[in-house]
Amino acid sequence: MKLNTITRTGGVAASLALMMGLGLSACGSDDSDSGSSGSGTSESSESTSEETEATEAGAETFGEGCKLIPAEGEGSFNGMATAPVASAASANPLLKTLVTAVGEADLVDTLNGADALTVFAPTDDAFAKIPKADLDAVLADKPTLTKVLTNHVVAGQLSPEEVAGEHETLAGTMITVEGEGEEFTVGKENAKVLCGNIPTANATVYVVDTVLMP
Repeated sequence: MKLNTITRTGGVAASLALMMGLGLSACGSDDSDSGSSGSGTSESSESTSEETEATEAGAETFGEGCKLIPAEGEGSFNGMATAPVASAASANPLLKTLVTAVGEADLVDTLNGADALTVFAPTDDAFAKIPKADLDAVLADKPTLTKVLTNHVVAGQLSPEEVAGEHETLAGTMITVEGEGEEFTVGKENAKVLCGNIPTANATVYVVDTVLMP
């Protein structure tokens, strides 16, 4: 399914299509006690499985910037894995400017409601490379801001094995990702992936060191 949120004039298309227990039983009088015990074991196993899954949420991430992600809390790998992408970003201390921009463009619900996305997320330092007057002008121009932000978003969740190549963004532009393994650059700016393959509830995030201009 093709997502197009931005028209040629930079407006948001109103018709964005958002790709949005285990039961155990025991029988027989001889097994009644063990069945009861087994139920407790099942609950314990389920809990342990969930904890293990959460602990491993950041296990496949890569990049020197991953060490800057908090070890605990909502901004940690585990915390972000349980939240939709815009909400997950809001808890990440590296992405404060991006979160502000997403709010200014009214894209929070769009991003959180999408079924599967890949987001190339510029850090605060990436935005700091833009002269303040220019950045302020973009933040104040909603159509332009929306196009810039959606130029960082691709439909579908791309793994490190899939991310290299040419991709259409939600802005209707094309970006190229080059590299392999744990070394990737994005767009004509050759933005470096600082921390890649970060899971959120509905997206895969690659934190980059440069803003990708359409």
